[in-house]
Amino acid sequence: MTDDLVNLDSRRGMAAQKATEARRVLAEVTENERQLRERLDALERQLSAAPSTGWHDAAAKATYLLELFATTPQAQDPRRKQLIDSVLDDFARLAKPLD
Repeated sequence: MTDDLVNLDSRRGMAAQKATEARRVLAEVTENERQLRERLDALERQLSAAPSTGWHDAAAKATYLLELFATTPQAQDPRRKQLIDSVLDDFARLAKPLD
């Protein structure tokens, strides 16, 4: 018996290799989506756990919601896109310390 590994993918035809690679990529994407959902759920639990203690906390929650809304079909209207961008810019501008 040898310790050399046999690359089974190289022994398959091109169509089988592509199908195998597609299954691997799909499994990876599915796992990444699951992990992202878990992190988003944790973030949302944290954001809703307690009331905001100041402007920055409230703006962080609103920013999250606006960015979430921006991915929906309703937010693709150019006027809504501009309004979302404007509000996010306002949050960033107002968060800067005054000189």
